[in-house]
Amino acid sequence: MARRVSPRSWLAAAAAGAVLAGCSTTNVTLGPGGGMSGGRSGLRAASTPAAHMAAPLSCNAPADLPGERVTVTLVDMGMSRMMGGVAPMGARMLLTAEPATVHSGQVSLVVDNTGWRTHELVVLPLAAGAGAGQRVVGSDGKVDETGSLGEASRSCAAGAGDGIVSGAVGWVTVTLSPGHYELVCNLQNHYANGMRQALVVTG
Repeated sequence: MARRVSPRSWLAAAAAGAVLAGCSTTNVTLGPGGGMSGGRSGLRAASTPAAHMAAPLSCNAPADLPGERVTVTLVDMGMSRMMGGVAPMGARMLLTAEPATVHSGQVSLVVDNTGWRTHELVVLPLAAGAGAGQRVVGSDGKVDETGSLGEASRSCAAGAGDGIVSGAVGWVTVTLSPGHYELVCNLQNHYANGMRQALVVTG
């Protein structure tokens, strides 16, 4: 099984890199167990000219979405502004979900893109014994989406679209049976760059 780097380790590494590069860092807080906190969208950056790592959110998901609610936070590490083009291999990105365990039935995934690139969320089943991060990445920089159970890729709206732009929120409600699933961003190179997390669904 692939070793998963915790959000605390990613943030510590990003902060250290910024200091070594002579850049200012932002005030980022971590909640109990290393989860990101500081508002409903998870990671937040200080509102200063030198702030980086987190884009401010411009919209919110409805408060009355059905089922259990999971907040998914998308992050581009060490970036301070929107970037165009394809993300290069090795760019540091992160996808986190809170909570990472839910009950079976309806689950509403609310996706906060605090990163500076456009992102998306795709819900994929995990085969028995498989872990997050083990999918084969194709020559197009993406993984196979066969069996996808849902997608959030519209800015400030539900369902599939052209991607959740920086600072926007997207959401999708899916019905999940007990088992293991993988939440991924499947834009080119994003999965390989770290945008995936397991979601456990209990009976």
